Amino acid sequence: MDTSNTHLKAAVLIVSETASKDPSTDKGVPALQDVFAQKGGDKWTCSRTKIVPDSVLDIQRAIAEWSDGEDAVNLVLTSGGTGFTQKDNTPEAVQPLIQKHASGLVHAMLAASLQVTPFAMMARPIAGVRNKTLIITLPGSPKGAKENLEAILPQLAHACQQAAGADSRALHSGGTQRLEKEAGLQDTSVHGHHHHSHDHGHSHDHSHGHGHHHGPKAHTKPEDRPPISNDPNAGPTRRYRESPYPMLTVEEALQQIGEHTPEPTIVKAPVDENLVGSVLAEDVTASESVPAFRASIVDGYAIIASKHIMVPSTKGIFPVIGVSHAKPGQMSELQIGEVARITTGAPLPPGATSVVMVEDTVLKSMTEDGQEENEIEILTDAIEPGENVREVGSDVKSGDVIMKKGEGITAVGGEFGLLASVGTREVSVYQRPVVGVLSTGDEIVQHDRPGELQLGEVRDTNRPTLLTAIRGSGFHAVDLGIASDKPGALEQTLRDAMRTVDVIITSGGVSMGELDLLKPTIERSLGGTIHFGRVSMKPGKPTTFATVPFKTNDGSRAKPRVIFSLPGNPASAVVTYHLFVLPALHKMAGVHPVGLPKVQVTLEQDVKCDSKRAEYHRVMVVAKSDGLLHAVSTGFQRSSRIGSFKGANALLCLPVKEGKVGKGERVEALLMGKIVSDV
Repeated sequence: MDTSNTHLKAAVLIVSETASKDPSTDKGVPALQDVFAQKGGDKWTCSRTKIVPDSVLDIQRAIAEWSDGEDAVNLVLTSGGTGFTQKDNTPEAVQPLIQKHASGLVHAMLAASLQVTPFAMMARPIAGVRNKTLIITLPGSPKGAKENLEAILPQLAHACQQAAGADSRALHSGGTQRLEKEAGLQDTSVHGHHHHSHDHGHSHDHSHGHGHHHGPKAHTKPEDRPPISNDPNAGPTRRYRESPYPMLTVEEALQQIGEHTPEPTIVKAPVDENLVGSVLAEDVTASESVPAFRASIVDGYAIIASKHIMVPSTKGIFPVIGVSHAKPGQMSELQIGEVARITTGAPLPPGATSVVMVEDTVLKSMTEDGQEENEIEILTDAIEPGENVREVGSDVKSGDVIMKKGEGITAVGGEFGLLASVGTREVSVYQRPVVGVLSTGDEIVQHDRPGELQLGEVRDTNRPTLLTAIRGSGFHAVDLGIASDKPGALEQTLRDAMRTVDVIITSGGVSMGELDLLKPTIERSLGGTIHFGRVSMKPGKPTTFATVPFKTNDGSRAKPRVIFSLPGNPASAVVTYHLFVLPALHKMAGVHPVGLPKVQVTLEQDVKCDSKRAEYHRVMVVAKSDGLLHAVSTGFQRSSRIGSFKGANALLCLPVKEGKVGKGERVEALLMGKIVSDV
């Protein structure tokens, strides 16, 4: 943030329920912009503005957008929410973001305001520095905001230059006199300009008017967001009693995943058995024709067949002058009136036009040793030129596009066989992500540890289950073990994992407990961005999706690492893997469409719905003789019961409604595995 030869950049954030619904009512932005224009000494630009409601999360996100990125502003001014009403929470929103407090600026604003009205003591301003940005809260009243800004504006340029990292010695050369002269303070008191009525507007009814045309615009990368997770150092008494993360619908969560999952990486891969499951990143053309020679499609005899009057009929007795097997070799040219025995797939002798099936011939004579055919009789004269012959390139011609970008290599074998048939040695594919699976919690023990469990211990079900599911989906999975419920240990485990895997899946540690450290570690220790932390679904409500910036060992920036923090209950973890993690893996691997395939199923019994959240009910889908797919529940669906997945091959997508979906009704289902046939 270089401030030496450029204008200082200011941004204004209006905090108002009223103006957030109707921006035309805002008067604060034009009032503050006018102060910069009239009294800023041509040092400021103030074009970035935004209006948000009285929401801690919205306030913090807006400030982070302006203070955390490479294009951060020098000064953020908020207006509104500094009073005593229940909705006034701007100071509480700003407080956690500040890294260095500026109590002197707060004192200056209060001192100036108290000279005008004793009601200024009801204000709760806060000021300080975040990264290289100075943040100051102003009253919601346009008059009060304007007067507070005027009281401190002469010193703000100097403060912002210091915050931006300017050389302190150079800034202070010339002493206080120089600074006061540059600030315009030598002939007037900092408080001497207050001469009109002062209204701090603590009723919190801002009546703002938004007279400019700058709509909300993000100036930072998506990962530049404030930490809103619990501070592990604050203790259980300071933790959130309600989650600060907004509740997203499943569709909104999937949209966030689609937006923030990295694009696939293109690599060269040899055509071998490891190619199965990959998706082509570019078209593949045939480097040679198939077949590369004229080949017989039957066992029989090569012959010259023609409708020309000079060529005799194919019916009659012919000498057998040679043999053509399906192996490399040289053959002499065939003459009219001769035949050569030929096997399926073998090249036609030079000069031959057709192949007579062995079924249309009889043996007339053998060689003297009885080992070979001497003459055969062809029983038909209906042989056409080109009959029973695969012409050069009749399957694939050299230069043809044999596979297109976006097509996958399946385990069925057809795609691999096609590539092999034309001699393709290497193709461009989307690199499949490597996925690491980590369990968290001091209570978790290895699933196969011998002996009885102690009180509070839980066998690790999620990690081996998720590893199996990932490998079954065609991706390479890495076992990251179990991490302790200690912030430092968890952070180090995640940092080590990010060096070897592209996606990290954790389970547990994402709820509201004092030892649920995943979210604080991602945000506060790793500098990651939590794109969502709650989803309106059952099971899987605390599912979390985040990205973390990553640099390689040489310091160069690599693609961000993706972290999915899934619920600790086993059924919840598996449901959310299929619903959220798999689409991200598909995107990174170039698979399209992403996610599980959706089908319509007929219910075999009544299924109860949830009135508040979308539910994903584990079922077995069976194809029956009526031509329909039928769904049978796997039984009790509690989120901790992994047994509900036994035999399940689909997730029933139950609507949010009171009551139930009845037997015989049609419902959408997401297929996780092969359909069972009961035909």
